[in-house]
Amino acid sequence: MPSVYPDPEHNFVVFARDARATLTPSDTQRTTLIVAACYIVAIALLWHLPYLSAIIYPFKLLTVGFHEMSHAIAGILTCAHIHSIELDPDEGGATRMSGGIPWITLPAGYLGSSFIGAALITCGFDTNASKIASLAMAAFFLFTLWWARRNWVTWLLILGMSGLIVLFWFVAGGVALRFFVLFIGVMSCLYVLWDVIDDTIARKVNGSDASAFAHICGCCPSQVWGVIWLIIAFGFFAAGILIGIVAFKQSAAQQAEDSKHFLPVPGSSGALQLPPAQLAPVVCCAAACAAILLRRW
Repeated sequence: MPSVYPDPEHNFVVFARDARATLTPSDTQRTTLIVAACYIVAIALLWHLPYLSAIIYPFKLLTVGFHEMSHAIAGILTCAHIHSIELDPDEGGATRMSGGIPWITLPAGYLGSSFIGAALITCGFDTNASKIASLAMAAFFLFTLWWARRNWVTWLLILGMSGLIVLFWFVAGGVALRFFVLFIGVMSCLYVLWDVIDDTIARKVNGSDASAFAHICGCCPSQVWGVIWLIIAFGFFAAGILIGIVAFKQSAAQQAEDSKHFLPVPGSSGALQLPPAQLAPVVCCAAACAAILLRRW
């Protein structure tokens, strides 16, 4: 029978001790946090440096894609008809839909892309979780291409990002993929924070989501909604880090061992050797997806 301590002070001490142990980063997690901090500094510097800002330009467009896809997902959940998703070379985007509930679809862009970034940050603490995140992004890419139609910027961006994901999957048993997923997550969260501040708080953009939302509500100006969304986005950012620390306590060696048995790199000792008869359906499925997307084009 477990011991019961009626003393509330003792119970609080035990709870505080367990919480501190849970939230204390391991050595591997400290490395991840240091890398994430370096990402933040590097992104902040590259954001404003002429010419060098081109290094993170594709990832800015990817975050815009997350933003527009979040609008589309919210539209589907509120019975809207999605006509198209477009990405602009000037880091803009548009999701054209009819129907839906604007109260939900409008804030979904900023908050949805921030949530996606936070989820990727959490997955960036673990190699196997990063593999799952990559598969989720692959599904996201397919839906985006379905709605992108002939928007060449979207096609080039997604094909390039897909190539990088496949490349990093093969490097160091997926460790490079983990840090790549972490970078995309940090980039997405920072872009949302900066975009909300730039569009709604620092200056009022009449065509922004916050302005449209303020027009519908009629009770608060767009700057107020910008502050609210900023607080929520920052909360997602912090939650992504905290959940990663709590959920993934494995050391780098444990992650490497687990990674050998979960979606391992083809050709490695843990990889399944598929005979041609089993490989054929996979190839046919990929070819069918490509044919459907090309027909949509």
